[in-house]
Amino acid sequence: MDFRIADTFTDSLARLTGEEQKAVKTTAFDLQVNPANPGLSFHKLDDARDKNFWSVRASGDIRLIVHRSSASLLLCYVDHHDRAYSWGERRRLETHPQTGAAQLVEIRERVEEIAVPRYVEVAPSAPPKPALFAQRSDAQLLGYGVPTEWLADVRQATEESLLELVGHLPAEAAEALLQLATGGQPATPRPLVAPGSDPFAHPDAQRRFRLMGDLEELERALEYPWDKWTVFLHPAQRQWVERDFAGPARVCGSAGTGKTIVALHRAVFLARKHPDSRILLTTFSETLANALRTKLRRLISNEPRLAERLEVQALDAIGERLYERHLGPPHLATRDLTTGLLAKASEAAASHKFSLGFLRTEWEELVDAWQLERWESYRDVKRLGRKTRLPEAQRAALWAIFESVRAGLRDAGLMTRAALFSQLASDLANRRQRPFDFVVVDEAQDVSVPQLRFLAALGADRPSGLFFAGDLGQRIFHPPFSWRSLGVDIRGRARTLHVNYRTSHQIRTQADRLLGPEVSDVDGNAQDRRGTVSAFNGPTPRVMAFDSPQGEIAAVGAWIAECVQAGVAPHEIGVFVRSAAELDRARQAVAGAGLPFKMLDEQVETSHGHLCVGTMHLAKGLEFRAVAVMACDDEIIPLQARIETVTDDSDLEEVYNTERHLLYVACTRARDHLLVSGVEPASEFLDDLQTPLPSVTARTL
Repeated sequence: MDFRIADTFTDSLARLTGEEQKAVKTTAFDLQVNPANPGLSFHKLDDARDKNFWSVRASGDIRLIVHRSSASLLLCYVDHHDRAYSWGERRRLETHPQTGAAQLVEIRERVEEIAVPRYVEVAPSAPPKPALFAQRSDAQLLGYGVPTEWLADVRQATEESLLELVGHLPAEAAEALLQLATGGQPATPRPLVAPGSDPFAHPDAQRRFRLMGDLEELERALEYPWDKWTVFLHPAQRQWVERDFAGPARVCGSAGTGKTIVALHRAVFLARKHPDSRILLTTFSETLANALRTKLRRLISNEPRLAERLEVQALDAIGERLYERHLGPPHLATRDLTTGLLAKASEAAASHKFSLGFLRTEWEELVDAWQLERWESYRDVKRLGRKTRLPEAQRAALWAIFESVRAGLRDAGLMTRAALFSQLASDLANRRQRPFDFVVVDEAQDVSVPQLRFLAALGADRPSGLFFAGDLGQRIFHPPFSWRSLGVDIRGRARTLHVNYRTSHQIRTQADRLLGPEVSDVDGNAQDRRGTVSAFNGPTPRVMAFDSPQGEIAAVGAWIAECVQAGVAPHEIGVFVRSAAELDRARQAVAGAGLPFKMLDEQVETSHGHLCVGTMHLAKGLEFRAVAVMACDDEIIPLQARIETVTDDSDLEEVYNTERHLLYVACTRARDHLLVSGVEPASEFLDDLQTPLPSVTARTL
């Protein structure tokens, strides 16, 4: 008998208490081992339209809803008795007549009895909105996966009722309708299984139903219910996980579209497909590498042999290790040391007016990053992104300073990390045997110039050798630069994901106002944010400004308590601030709510039962049902200390862009509830959250 689990089961399991979840998991394991066990308390749902729905008692009032036939058992839902029965009585497991995919379909005539919250209110004087899909044929709507009995409702849907409607439809139908409503054109899926074949084999079915091969696989699926994307893949994601590429490839998408999960599954897929290969899964920071390790363990916990060939390391860490193996121990200069050398050389130089901040930026982002070793190289280089034009005499004065720094590093026997990556890349290019056969890079938008040069040497010249996942709108650490100039050409192999399953429509829409509808990299590869859809509805985010820090602290504490009262568990709540200087405000707010909390550190490990508090930079890679972004005051975001170091107009633009991206990252960690707050005078970004911005395009100057 096939034993399957539905994503609706993992979702409902997450809403139970810890003790209730333990009882449910024990019952689920018993069902998998022996579904005919007489000790299991099966009860037929007499009022269900689908006569194969049964309930199974897990504890006093907790019931599992399962779909049982002679050939299979499917875990569908779990809840307290009355709610579980109500759910089962309103569902039917069907094979869609046109797509051939298995679907859990909500019974139409009973929906009128459901109290559904309306988050989009219509003004009393507003004229009636036109029906969005009135002109669509039955064949078209069915082709998108709309169940037959919902066709009439879909035809009557307006802008106000659409979000309410899609919550009752299968995911592929909901996504297609949202894309159509926002001006997109979803592809009409053709049946990918032959008539009469297993409807669970269709890609749309595989995203919501997963066959459990053994107890270990079931345990893994139930252990992390909120991280369901480590188990279920969207078909648009799966095709990029499993595709062969002629060269480097990149998957982009706004926050919540599953880029990290694509990267994880890509690394695992390559390890399975190439059993003798070694795969590197990497990212730009140790913090994110730790998060990747945790997620990878969840994904392959029952396949230890894969873990032996899958290495997860931050780029700096793997660079240092390979350098030591091939070239000897690296002796790295600290940033403080190079800053001291710059200051000393600047004082010794005559008649220049450049600040230390400008010198450090020019050194780090241009001279050192691109390893410019000759005056001619520096004189002729295009100063990417800069509006200030430097006459040759001024460049000569600057070069004298940088030459002095380079000499100081040589005399001390030290190298910068950029030099390490440059030398390592040259060494790897001359080696027949590479340390890794495939490299998968997450959060690729924040990879630096030296790191990309190293990655290009690892695999840019091999089919499927490099795979990148990232979001240009979340770039917060480095200015944009040309990947093609370093040998990484992704033209024709770049794809943008548009389905957001992590963040509600309301939160995604509001957070997107911080960014433009389209972002392009320096090489002209565009990431179009238009057409991105969220598959579920939620309350409108709150954006608030207060007269004093104490007023903000009290309001955030009350909002946290409100979330808990609404059923959000403490570990499903995150509170973020711009930098460490504002952490005390966050701690006071959480203390006011009376909840235990954990301060996030570089390990980025959450703790069950504890709310998380941290800086926005540590929010990357995390997700919560509710997020409060506090202390968004004027001069805190964008950070005044950064603005004061700016000497070039384009540098100022870059500061504003990355500060916007940082706030966007923090806001989009939220799934259902978001509060953004500050103290008057509040950050200008709070106004931007409510005002759409023009498109943003990276430039080469």
